Amino acid sequence: MLPRFFRRLSFGWWVCLALTLATARAAEPAVTVWRLADPKTVGGVATEVIGVPRVVDGAAMFDGAHDGVFVPAIPLAGAAQFTIEILFSPAEGGPEAQRFFHLQDDSTWRVMIETRLDGHGHWWLDSYLGSQGGGTPLIDPKRTHPTNAWYWAAVRYDGSTMTHFINGEKEMEATGVKFGPLGPGKISLGVRQNKVYWFKGAIKEVRFTSAALAAEKLQRVK
Repeated sequence: MLPRFFRRLSFGWWVCLALTLATARAAEPAVTVWRLADPKTVGGVATEVIGVPRVVDGAAMFDGAHDGVFVPAIPLAGAAQFTIEILFSPAEGGPEAQRFFHLQDDSTWRVMIETRLDGHGHWWLDSYLGSQGGGTPLIDPKRTHPTNAWYWAAVRYDGSTMTHFINGEKEMEATGVKFGPLGPGKISLGVRQNKVYWFKGAIKEVRFTSAALAAEKLQRVK
């Protein structure tokens, strides 16, 4: 039996509480997490695997020349705002330009997350939102990071502003960006979808959120 205090509360109060909790749950953005412990099945979806990406400590290892994973799904389809986060480790000795994340829907809207290597133990981030008709790149060769380490890269879009981050720290931003909404399509990991610009390194996890997350809510390597 409920304590006397709770028994005295009106039926209307309980209804209001239930509605409040339901509204709070409905307001929470959808989050989809893909882990690459098995490249043949990512996020519960059967994939197309190119080459032989190895799995080490729950991460898929890409060789920079032959390995890629194609997932026939876009968890953000229909979202007007979104955040994409990817936990990866770029290896030294890979190609100068590497497209390690390529999302593209059937209308050619695409999100690209890429690295550029300087050949001296450092890399910088290159991100892109757009379509076949053009788009918005964010890239700054001065913002370098050491290779052979783990990072969370994030691309955020709030319906107008595109921002990219490394380990929760904002690096670049562009305003007035027109993009989407996304429809059905596919995502490639480790290579661009036309099988060029191969990635050398590891990818462990990808997170898709149907909201523009605040910087303090982004994933960070601890």
